[in-house]
Amino acid sequence: MPWWLWPVSGAILGSLVGSFFAALIIRWPQRRSVIVGRSACDACGRLLGVRELVPFFSYLIQRGRCRGCTAAIDPRHWLAEAACAIVGALAFGIAPGLAGLAGGLFGWMLIALIALDFEHYWLPDRLTLPLLILGLSAGLTGIAPPLGDRLLGVAAGYLSLAAIALAYKALRKRDGLGGGDPKLLGAIGAWLGWQALPLVLLGASGIGLTFVLIQYVRGVRVQATDRLPLGALMAIAAFAIWIAAHALALNVN
Repeated sequence: MPWWLWPVSGAILGSLVGSFFAALIIRWPQRRSVIVGRSACDACGRLLGVRELVPFFSYLIQRGRCRGCTAAIDPRHWLAEAACAIVGALAFGIAPGLAGLAGGLFGWMLIALIALDFEHYWLPDRLTLPLLILGLSAGLTGIAPPLGDRLLGVAAGYLSLAAIALAYKALRKRDGLGGGDPKLLGAIGAWLGWQALPLVLLGASGIGLTFVLIQYVRGVRVQATDRLPLGALMAIAAFAIWIAAHALALNVN
């Protein structure tokens, strides 16, 4: 198979996955079903035809509006589709084959968690636990890192942040971390292994500081009590580390 077909295939598959995750990101916090029922306009409820369900392109052709009621289509639809397409292209392009598919799954699920954490400070167990299980399953297939390192990553990731959360609450008498953050770091450890966890936390801290500095430069008042979605920051750092690790392995080979 020509090399260029791998990133193209990843982008196409990613856009389809992104269409599903867009619905999840929008509907799940509203307690609406993501699986039951056909796709419909969020504004008027009109069922969508096949031509209106082509990822990204349907949004462009319709100029971002429903063909029935002309209401604006939530831009999170095309943003999720585009983000998942990019992740798929990167994963399949850097690691063709089973490793690329695994990386795509990792990145796609992280996108959903990033969106939910940024918008709602919510890292649902029903996404984090499958992410952890898929990470360990990837280790069973022989994809690096080894299963032992992944299992240690689960334990180290969860216990380290859980201990920090408990210590912070004991000292400050208030919560400093959400309950989903340790679980997500454990799930990330299931994918990257325990050795990568310090880099994940360092990367998340760097991204968070950059965001705060941008807010400060824009004139937005920054306070010590302001919340940051740590889970989303860790997820961004984690996929960047996955990409870097596989790109390095590709160059070495």
